[in-house]
Amino acid sequence: MTAGTKVAGAAAGALLTLTAVAAAPAQAAGYRYWSFWESDGGKPWTYATQGPATARPSDGDALGFRFAISNGTDDTSLPSAAPDFPGICGGVEKKDGTKRIAVVIDFGGPLDAPPGETPPKKPIEVGCAEVGEDATGAEALAAVAKPLRYDGSAMLCGIAGYPAHGCGEQVAERTTASATSTAPAASAGSGGGPSFGVLAGGAAVLALGGAAIWKARRRA
Repeated sequence: MTAGTKVAGAAAGALLTLTAVAAAPAQAAGYRYWSFWESDGGKPWTYATQGPATARPSDGDALGFRFAISNGTDDTSLPSAAPDFPGICGGVEKKDGTKRIAVVIDFGGPLDAPPGETPPKKPIEVGCAEVGEDATGAEALAAVAKPLRYDGSAMLCGIAGYPAHGCGEQVAERTTASATSTAPAASAGSGGGPSFGVLAGGAAVLALGGAAIWKARRRA
């Protein structure tokens, strides 16, 4: 085998290695938790900028809670049900000194569940909370979905008894969306392929291999 053939084989091996690295899925770390969403007057869901214990929704608003594995607000799954205030609270009259809040609770799918636990048979629960005019989002949630579970830092850990254990623990991010879940959206600017650093490093390996082949052929 000539030197040029050896180097060519090495370069081809580098190309195959690069291809394998590019094709391998990234094992990102995520968190399993209840995310909190808001809708003002029938608008689409938006990720809440504060917790339910401090948020104070107005009459006609909707609150959404979704249990899922996520690693940021950009790829946290939305509640599967729309923020349909008329459909949820349409039959409830407003009373003096109170407000009506539509509450949507999405328990996620089997792939979101902690080990040893199973989501409720009914994956989506909705309810119309009638609470005082100064009530918080947490009070609205408690009005339709007890019992609630919080940790020592007041983080919401369980709704209607689910899950029974754990609270915002770090886990390997799921690779396949469950049938009852909305697939996570890709982060802005992400094409789902290998990072620029991987591609640049691979290109450098191939360029060096090509140069070695050229030198070997000249010596031959």
